[in-house]
Amino acid sequence: MPNAPLLRRLGAILYDSLLIIALLIIATLPFVAMKGGEPVEAGDPLYQLAMLFVVWSFFVGFWVRSGRTLGMQSWRLQLETRDGQRPGIGAATGRFFAAILSWLPLGLGFWWQIWDAEGLAWHDHLSGTRLAYYPREKR
Repeated sequence: MPNAPLLRRLGAILYDSLLIIALLIIATLPFVAMKGGEPVEAGDPLYQLAMLFVVWSFFVGFWVRSGRTLGMQSWRLQLETRDGQRPGIGAATGRFFAAILSWLPLGLGFWWQIWDAEGLAWHDHLSGTRLAYYPREKR
């Protein structure tokens, strides 16, 4: 299967971002409750770790279980290792943190696939995985 085009990746990212925002709001509620309804300090290290864990659990959980998040499923994308297998927890975790690195320089790691000979982003290269695009079968 071909590698996922950039616009499909961005569509899946947008879809998953909405889901993650909802999860982060729900995960923030216990912190607000512990503070008696007061706002949570964004710099609180325990809060930051908890939010990172929520986002990590979302992506790695979906990637290991089915190879795709809900956004990826909507855009017919599948995460695979270079040999076409579903990634394990190590490869999925590596991809998660490599994707964070891809975002840091204004998303350059994602845009990189435009110039890459294989059409891969930085985190694809760093994690040894790729996003495959499975187009609908023609009837």
